Amino acid sequence: MSLKIVVPDDFPPALTGSTAEVRLRGLGEVSVHTERGADQEAELIRRIGDAEIAINIRAHARFTDGVLAACPRLRLISIWGTGVDNIDLPACRRRGVTVTNTPGVNAGAVAEHTIALMLAVARRIPAMDRDVRSGQWPRGLLVQLRGKTLGVIGLGAIGRRVAEIACALGMRVLAWTFGPDGGRAASVGASVTPLEELLSQADVVSLHLRLTDETRGFIGPERLACMKPTAFLINTARGALVDKDALVAALREGRLAGAGLDVFHEEPLPAQDPLLRLPNVALTPHNAGMTREVIEAGLHRAVENIENFLRGAPTDLVVGSTTSREQPLSQGDTGLMRGDQETQPDPKIERCPIHGVSYDVEREHCPECAKGPPPSTGSRPGAPPPQSGDS
Repeated sequence: MSLKIVVPDDFPPALTGSTAEVRLRGLGEVSVHTERGADQEAELIRRIGDAEIAINIRAHARFTDGVLAACPRLRLISIWGTGVDNIDLPACRRRGVTVTNTPGVNAGAVAEHTIALMLAVARRIPAMDRDVRSGQWPRGLLVQLRGKTLGVIGLGAIGRRVAEIACALGMRVLAWTFGPDGGRAASVGASVTPLEELLSQADVVSLHLRLTDETRGFIGPERLACMKPTAFLINTARGALVDKDALVAALREGRLAGAGLDVFHEEPLPAQDPLLRLPNVALTPHNAGMTREVIEAGLHRAVENIENFLRGAPTDLVVGSTTSREQPLSQGDTGLMRGDQETQPDPKIERCPIHGVSYDVEREHCPECAKGPPPSTGSRPGAPPPQSGDS
């Protein structure tokens, strides 16, 4: 029997018509769904059906425990992108479903977009563009980034690339991540700084954290109050990292100079969203990584992760399957290796210099440090543990 692969959420289409789709179809019987509907659990279950592998294209498709329970043959979820907040990872571990993603593929593009949003809000480009088109000729003072301080929160591939570009622009770069950073900040010209100190000193704060239960609402009223009234907040990671009501209030009341946002709590933004009525905000539709180069490389990487899983050498692991489910994978003509075999360790493993614990620096923090950061990290006790991987 042929291996069944499903792409339940290619809406708007990204995989469809690509060379990666041709490559994917060489692996088995492939179904690609290009219509809306994967955001509904019942429809997502129907689309996955008895497939053994799913490629997750869009974050609106939520692979909950209920979905996994209803699709008992599913063995692998290969994510196009780095975000995993739409996947119930503990449920995947319990049910023996391997999860992979494509870390770092979009880092350069998202970092460029982050810098573009910084420039847009500091130079008031959207507002001046509107004014000039309406017949005005505004000549107000603008903000120069050279000589200013950037605070980077999160030192995954995107955060590090943002720091590199900012240094090239002549900015002083401060960085914060939970636990020992392993020299990553220094490698890109940044200085590790306690979080409250970073917030109070930075002229621009840029978020590069994974969205988890611990990081949801990470930038709330208290941390916004730490920032300068002349500072800008940039978010190209996940909308829910920021307390939206607190952000809107700070922008309206002049307690924050502006914001550049590519991600939101609700996407697309509803017509009544208060962010749309704020003149000191630059908004883009969650497309920071949408370049031709990123799309092509990311889709091929997602297919490559399937190929490697089938060979028994999985790559880019988020969750590695070490238990079997009731029904084995089909062998067919694909040379398929069972998904329940022990997976190879992720290659990005480092050892915490304080506790001696091994962990994946691209996706995790030291579990011992998470129990309470040592004084040298500059983090206050009980601070949420942001993921240092990409958003």
